[in-house]
Amino acid sequence: MDTTKLVILETSDLHGSIYPVSYADQSCRDVGLGKAATLIRREQAAGNQILLIDDGDLIQGTPLLYHYVKCDHKRPNPMVLLENRLGYDGAVIGNHDFNFGRAVLEKTIRNSDFPWLSANIVSSETGQPYFGRPYLIKEFANGVRVAVLGLTTRYIPVWEKPENILGMRFDDPVATARRWIPRLKNEGRADVVVVAYHGGFERDPDSGEATETPDGENEGYRICTDVPGVDVLLTGHQHRRISGKIIHGVTIVQPGVNGKYLGKVVVDLASKGERWQITGKRSGLLSVSGVPADRQLLRLTDPYEADTEAWLNRPLGRIEGDMRVTDPMDVRTRDHPLIEFINWLQMKVSGVDISLTALFDNASPGLPEHVTMRDIMANYIYPNTLKVIRISGRDMRAALERSASYFMLLNGKVTVSPSFTTPKPQHYNYDMWEGIHYIMDISKPVGSRIVKLEYHGAPVTPDGRYDVVMNNYRSGGGGDYQMFRGRPVIKDIPVDVAEIMADAFEKQKVIQARTNHNWKLVYGPYHRKGTD
Repeated sequence: MDTTKLVILETSDLHGSIYPVSYADQSCRDVGLGKAATLIRREQAAGNQILLIDDGDLIQGTPLLYHYVKCDHKRPNPMVLLENRLGYDGAVIGNHDFNFGRAVLEKTIRNSDFPWLSANIVSSETGQPYFGRPYLIKEFANGVRVAVLGLTTRYIPVWEKPENILGMRFDDPVATARRWIPRLKNEGRADVVVVAYHGGFERDPDSGEATETPDGENEGYRICTDVPGVDVLLTGHQHRRISGKIIHGVTIVQPGVNGKYLGKVVVDLASKGERWQITGKRSGLLSVSGVPADRQLLRLTDPYEADTEAWLNRPLGRIEGDMRVTDPMDVRTRDHPLIEFINWLQMKVSGVDISLTALFDNASPGLPEHVTMRDIMANYIYPNTLKVIRISGRDMRAALERSASYFMLLNGKVTVSPSFTTPKPQHYNYDMWEGIHYIMDISKPVGSRIVKLEYHGAPVTPDGRYDVVMNNYRSGGGGDYQMFRGRPVIKDIPVDVAEIMADAFEKQKVIQARTNHNWKLVYGPYHRKGTD
């Protein structure tokens, strides 16, 4: 009996990360496709049958990709240049791959030497896969046939700008897989069936305990338990590191974020007549820590990197005062000049007097005295635009309660609720508001923590109407802010917030760091943050 081995390699959520650097301060980091490429080359050189898949969120997330889209889009997408050279077999469409608009995504697909897959993103008119390729089948020289079905989180319409997904419908990935898997096994004669899903797990892979509300964002566990015939499930989206686990006979893997790890699944097969039968499966993660980047490969994108660095180093203006971030928790528990500045800008460009924003990441350094484009991009890391929506006072209170649930008290100390850190950090879902006065008492139960809420010196009324500016992600209800979903859009401002920030410095040259202490966090009668 002949035997053979199939090695499946997965990258996911690279988010435009190519070089092993931090763009905020140019320090070295163990990240990027350049390092992952070295591991991929080693696996390819080992003589095994290789299937190489990218699981989505490829083309957004670093200043390099932002600069490419905004200033340099005539050249091919740099991520595609590298994945073409590495010989990727396919890629899955992720939610962030829509962020720069349909034209950028469609050009990326055209320039790829491999198919982009998503069986559940379909035409709203015909019901057929919108991007044409729901799956791929790869046949190796010894006759082993591997099918890969691509699926994408169906939650995208909650987050994405409507114009970026016009004409698309996002179907249930579980039901979609049930329809396609028998076809891949029978008509496609697949010996190994792989589902590559840009989504994660709604239940703990070990215990099966629910870890998320069943809203459809992550449905990997259901794919394993409710879809017969799946051998391997490649996942992403949650930025988790998962390997060495099997759910209902399905081997699973998820390789984290930014190319820190390469997912690897080994499938052992033995011949059985004209077909091959799986005799064993196992998954693991290969770390890029200490691995040198593939310099020969990176020569393809070095010109992009040089242009990006020159753009990032461009001086913009100066700050009087201090907008640096030294303690992310301090920023989120008392009024901070960086947040005040962003909210002030949003109000200025929108013409309304209520705004909200977030400190997106704990790695945000804030703004130094002399500000460059690098400093802007280090803090505002998403290509968000702004919308003004009209909400009720009831909506406002519900949104503030959602933000107040970010905190918990542990032995008298303010800390972050696990619901905002596990299984994926979601610090970007805690908002701070300007234009209203409010107090959060986090010693009270979740849902009843807003103990003061005023607008122009008067209490906010449940049925009152208020125009509020926020980024497009939040205005669509992203981050479980469902109270904003479907509210009237009063104004759409189609300029990236990072560009608005840069423009403010270039025009004003000097910006004052200031706060007005319009909100306060308290926890009990004696412990307070901020001032009235």
